[in-house]
Amino acid sequence: MQVKVMDYGFSRKSGKYYVVYKIGDIDKETRGKLKERIIDKLEDKSGSLYLTIYFDKDYFPFKSEEARLRTADFVAREEIEMLAYLISILED
Repeated sequence: MQVKVMDYGFSRKSGKYYVVYKIGDIDKETRGKLKERIIDKLEDKSGSLYLTIYFDKDYFPFKSEEARLRTADFVAREEIEMLAYLISILED
């Protein structure tokens, strides 16, 4: 399984910050389990899942000045954290 941050920012529609993750390299069974167990917005596009998570400003992972200066580091960390979260969902 691979996780990639595809987009992040502020949604005027929801009034919240968001991160969109692409979840790839997963088989049909794993995709089905994730669809069952994830309650956030999840879209299936061409065999990959796109997960959108909304955050209040205080919890948005890219809110700090350091995140703006070291974006690649923060994106990599966020991808690792989401991968760990997804693995934990699949283990339940």
